[in-house]
Amino acid sequence: MTTACPHLALSHPVTPSASGCEECLRSGDEWVHLRLCLCCGHVGCCDDSPNRHATRHFLATEHPVIQSFEPGESWRWCYIDKLFIP
Repeated sequence: MTTACPHLALSHPVTPSASGCEECLRSGDEWVHLRLCLCCGHVGCCDDSPNRHATRHFLATEHPVIQSFEPGESWRWCYIDKLFIP
């Protein structure tokens, strides 16, 4: 049984900031998977990517909930609670 994440209340419909990782697109780097910040729409690369921009975005902003930005995936993750949200 999954416990509800209280940080989901900070999430809302967002417009993705880019079609790929914002920072990697600027620097010419590559990513593995993409994550969407559900507080502001920032698109960053996952922790399997060399630059880990989604996590860096959380550390800089404290925006707690991301969603997979991969086609066909809709799972979410709360950085604060370290909770997978299907």
